[in-house]
This record gives sequence, C-alpha cells and structure tokens, in this order.
Amino acid sequence: MAIESLPTFTNPARQRWESIPADIRQRLLSNVWCGQCRHETTITNFTGTLKGGDLLLVGQCAECHSDVARVIEGS
Repeated sequence: MAIESLPTFTNPARQRWESIPADIRQRLLSNVWCGQCRHETTITNFTGTLKGGDLLLVGQCAECHSDVARVIEGS
C-alpha cells in the first residue's frame, strides 16, 4: 500500500483551498482527468499554488501515477 504525503501549499494557495467547503474539495480531488488513463481519476501526492488568481493543484493519478493537474478558477 502506498503512503500518501500531506499536500504542500503556498500560504495564499492554502488559504484559498481551505475556503472551499470540505465536501467540494473532495469532489474536486476525485474529478481529475488523466491523459494516460484517458478517464477521470483522483489526484494524489499533490501540491498547490496560485497562478494568475487560479488555484493550481499538481500531483499524480491514483491509478497509473502519471502527472495530472487540476485548475480551480478564482472568483
């Protein structure tokens, strides 16, 4: 069994992430497209940064461990 690391966020990214309700955060994490698997997957071992006002999560596909990303647009 793989051990997942705790996410590393920049301070502004952490504030944005924590402002999202927990149930929505979980939905966002489990709805990431993997180009290798060619279907929706869960992002694991991810980091978070703010890029141009958007929250960018970069991590790995839970199935094949390829690189995946999720953009959560700013308001």
